[in-house]
Amino acid sequence: MCLRLGVDAEGAQLMRLRSNAVFKLRGDMVVRIATAPDALTRLPVVLAVARWLADRGFPTVRPVDEIPGQPIVHAGRAVTFWRYVRARGRPTTHELGRVLRNLHREPVPPMALRHLTDPLAEVRHAVEHRAEVLTPAQRSWLSDRIEHLTGSWQALETGPPVLLHGDAWIDNLLRCQDGHVVLCDWDGVAVGPREWDLVHTYHGQRRFGLSAAEVDAFAHAYGSDLRRWPGYSTLMEVRDMYAVGIHIRNASGDPFSRQELPRRLDSLTRGDGHARWYMAATG
Repeated sequence: MCLRLGVDAEGAQLMRLRSNAVFKLRGDMVVRIATAPDALTRLPVVLAVARWLADRGFPTVRPVDEIPGQPIVHAGRAVTFWRYVRARGRPTTHELGRVLRNLHREPVPPMALRHLTDPLAEVRHAVEHRAEVLTPAQRSWLSDRIEHLTGSWQALETGPPVLLHGDAWIDNLLRCQDGHVVLCDWDGVAVGPREWDLVHTYHGQRRFGLSAAEVDAFAHAYGSDLRRWPGYSTLMEVRDMYAVGIHIRNASGDPFSRQELPRRLDSLTRGDGHARWYMAATG
């Protein structure tokens, strides 16, 4: 495929393998190979929003516009090409809070964005269609829990809908060589309650090792603290369940997901809200 497009793929380096396989190509280009079943229908809007934001001066990665017809289908996968960001150092939660504050002040772009009305839809689908990685008891428990949390989500009193990044985790913020930061990975872009973008950082303290000071810095930069919102505990439970879905989807083919899924399911079924979860295999 790359040869047909005139792209040099020799020596491609794997950068990340989660919901996408991301490879660094020679020059200033990254190729992302999507694994989600709905990628082909979703990615045209993802590309359009990233271009729209970049044109407005918002700090975001940008698609490679010289390659037409994206997303491109190859071997049944949806493929996109993005400008490579030469990252230097780890961004801070304060920077993430500031970037999200500015994002949520942007107007909703004039394109057919999905509305985030059911954040657990993909988890529900995975539970129903990945029976090979779950026991009958696990499937039954998950189905009941998802139904309960979906009702709780629908009852939340959120603010007016805004443009959402959708996966506003600190790892999706990159620091460039000149020191400024940019947001990447817009696969979850949507219109919905700002609280969904904010909860990722608070959930990071609950499950992924962020400190209270980092969360405080995020809240200060954003200008409000989600912990003071009445729906906070419910949203954290929804986010907990959401964070299980990717590993249900990937467990049959990804060794790390097979390792991580039992850890997350065990803590959920035990009601342990503070068990440590992991983003990658530990040594």
